[in-house]
Amino acid sequence: MALAATAKMLRGQMPMPPAAHTSPDASTQGNADITLTIAPVTVELAPERVLSTIGYNGTSPGPVLRMREGRPVTVNVINQTDTPELVHWHGLAIPPEVDGVEEEGTPFVPPQGRRRYSFTPRPAGSRWYHSHAMAYSDLHKGAYTGQFGFLMIDGASDPGAYDQELFLALRDWEPFYTTSMEDEDEMAQNDPQPEKPEVMNTDPNGLEVSSVTFSINDKSLGAGEPIRVKQGQRVLMRFLNASAIENRRISLSGHQFKVISMDGSPVPNPALVETLLLGAGERIDAVVEMNHPGVWIMGAPEDAIRNAGLGVVVEYAGQHKQPLWVKPASIVFDYSVFGSNAAPRTPDHTIEMIFEKLPRGASPFNTFLVNGKSYPHEREFVLEQGKRYRLVFRNRTDDAHPMHLHRHLLELTEINGKKTSGIMKDTVVVPYYGRAAVDFTADQPGLTLFHCHIQQHMDYGFKALFRYA
Repeated sequence: MALAATAKMLRGQMPMPPAAHTSPDASTQGNADITLTIAPVTVELAPERVLSTIGYNGTSPGPVLRMREGRPVTVNVINQTDTPELVHWHGLAIPPEVDGVEEEGTPFVPPQGRRRYSFTPRPAGSRWYHSHAMAYSDLHKGAYTGQFGFLMIDGASDPGAYDQELFLALRDWEPFYTTSMEDEDEMAQNDPQPEKPEVMNTDPNGLEVSSVTFSINDKSLGAGEPIRVKQGQRVLMRFLNASAIENRRISLSGHQFKVISMDGSPVPNPALVETLLLGAGERIDAVVEMNHPGVWIMGAPEDAIRNAGLGVVVEYAGQHKQPLWVKPASIVFDYSVFGSNAAPRTPDHTIEMIFEKLPRGASPFNTFLVNGKSYPHEREFVLEQGKRYRLVFRNRTDDAHPMHLHRHLLELTEINGKKTSGIMKDTVVVPYYGRAAVDFTADQPGLTLFHCHIQQHMDYGFKALFRYA
């Protein structure tokens, strides 16, 4: 179906023209379809709260980029900082040399230099782009900066008739180190914990990254313009958790979200839920029927997080009231609700992956292990092209980890013992002390990075490099 209205961009975002047809070109000479400039920017979260960071094209989030599936595109990236940079095209099936990842062999964009990315975007759906530079102990680098933006790959089909299209990035700012983390955002406490060790590690935890400053896009709750809607409208909300630190929940008082796609792929069973849970790096597209007039707050169900900025006002036309927050009846979010009952295809090979945390293993920071080792796992994970693999994630840590496999699509087949199929993703949250299984086909030859999408976890060992035989 055709769009019922043009896309609405919230403040801090700009529409980009559709990519013109071009041929791949490794040089940076001549015109490109898109130009991204990496440079210092300011973000006004509220009139008296202005931050300085690094962003794209003068803003954070950067411009909303729209590309056509299967149509080659060129992007010139100009780096006006003194730090080597990488732009990762998250969720795209593209060659490793343009994926934007050092471990896969993508060249850096040099300080005060430029580089051209040329690729054919696929598959269609909600993707995003962001820095993939390592940060380690520097909280002013990598994903802690404002280098992120939405990437929409338009395909031949449309998710349905809707009246508004919103791009909504959940974001934390001003990160700091702490030894006490309150994980209010984890999976529901009543979930089974099949991987909880019989003997717990009681060593003191290392420094972890936290934040108490939040926003949706570039505005904290109570600042900026509300989302304006009319009774009877269908609003397509494209959510992204652009956090480098945590998984996040979001609810809209008085309304339900009809989840239609995850990580850009349509779900087999669209379903209504009160609360969404997005791991760092995940996207969820949901349609909301505007059938409850008033002025409402959409935000984190955790009071401390919402009151610290993770929210936005939703205002119906003709309504002039104080914004109202209503606590959702349920904050449970279960992937399997959106899946199929059909049995997934039998894999050719199964790879078991045990996740563990070593407190203060890189003193004063924690390190993370996959099958008893930190990165790089030299030639440990070798794929045969065309074969089907099942990855079984056994999370023996007290964190819920958003696990991302580059350049491939994952089919979720199990979450904490619940079987499912048909849910296609690129990032899957493995519950703390929990288990998940995903299948993928080895159809993208070349080096492929696998990692936790929480920046500090990735920096301190939680990644592995898959190779093709």
